[in-house]
Amino acid sequence: MTFTVPDMTCGHCKAAVETAIAQAGGRATVDLAQKTVTVEGLDQDRAAQAIRDAGYEVSQATS
Repeated sequence: MTFTVPDMTCGHCKAAVETAIAQAGGRATVDLAQKTVTVEGLDQDRAAQAIRDAGYEVSQATS
């Protein structure tokens, strides 16, 4: 699934989100230009919570 994360703006943001998803047991692919995170290996709620726990708001999720 893919999440829109409007507050991601830099490499630090990308690394923080990727690390949070990895620590939750998933894998993330971040596209800073589109401000999206594609997550594999986690359900939607768990992935969204991991992104929030990293300090970023999730505005939208698509399958």
